[in-house]
Amino acid sequence: MKHRRIPRRRAVMAGAGIAALVAAGVTFQTANASETPQPSEPRLLTALAAGKLASTLGADLGADAAGAYYDAKARSLVVNVLDEAAAKTVEAAGAKARLVENSLAELKSARTTLENGATVPGTSWVTDPTTNKVVVTADRTVSGTEWARLTKVVEGLGPTARLQRTKGEFTPFVAGGDAVTGGGGRCSLGFNVVKGGEPYFLTAGHCTESVSTWSDSSGAAIGTNETSSFPGDDYGLVKYTADVDHPSEVNLYNGSAQAITGAAEATVGMKVTRSGSTTQVHSGTVTGLDATVNYGNGDIVTGLIQTDVCAEPGDSGGSLFSGSSAIGLTSGGSGDCTSGGETFFQPVTEALAATGTQIG
Repeated sequence: MKHRRIPRRRAVMAGAGIAALVAAGVTFQTANASETPQPSEPRLLTALAAGKLASTLGADLGADAAGAYYDAKARSLVVNVLDEAAAKTVEAAGAKARLVENSLAELKSARTTLENGATVPGTSWVTDPTTNKVVVTADRTVSGTEWARLTKVVEGLGPTARLQRTKGEFTPFVAGGDAVTGGGGRCSLGFNVVKGGEPYFLTAGHCTESVSTWSDSSGAAIGTNETSSFPGDDYGLVKYTADVDHPSEVNLYNGSAQAITGAAEATVGMKVTRSGSTTQVHSGTVTGLDATVNYGNGDIVTGLIQTDVCAEPGDSGGSLFSGSSAIGLTSGGSGDCTSGGETFFQPVTEALAATGTQIG
């Protein structure tokens, strides 16, 4: 059966320590040439289940998929598609189809152009499925000359990209659930993990790049670095060297803790919470995936989760979670918890895989 392509439309951690996607079965049906499938109402999904469904549909649709996001108000998954046939597949799976102009290949090409022609300190770019564009953000340190350069590159990308300013400054949040200190610096412990039956914890890589031996808030030594990855990624693994408690939970700073039972991938639209030793607990929404941030001095980090959750220096390495699922480690961003801003997180699933560790 031949599929008619739709013409494209112009669119624009707790105590001494801190601290899965639920697979929704999907059956795809192929209609006979004489049948006309009727659209069904989108299924009600949690953000975690929507993320799993998005991954499944993305693999099934291939080049016809153009990103997805979670509509928290409607509790449904929205999948961007390029043609009518792909839309029917999405609807049959229980998601909402949305016809868009730009394919993932075109958005990826735009990002490559930015990498090659617009590597400016104080900038970030992220693929935003809600606008079907690559959004380029320049912070207050970007000069007029650099802004003109960015404008020229972005305008050359046409409808695949847009440029915006932020009043803050993109920096790693060095300085950090519970505080861990060393070498005069302070960061936050992200999640307790296990490797070979031994206890470790994850934090930010820009923290472990600067500090090798870690102490708790009382100054007692608790661990030493095992692995550090920054820039490029932003995660560090610390091995406990002291006999201290290391529960799999996150400090909520109200006398309670959130148990962490596993790790999950982020989904745009997912409601998330961050815990850090400077600003404690704040919540917000995932606004983008696979973000690239140029912190300056050659410190460029890729593959980050972008959110509108506030954070400040000292929150680095702290926990980003959704319910009982670990989502990310605080990297950096702009703004603060008075004026707001955007914040970036190292995906915890990548850090676990790279370090051979498990939540526990």
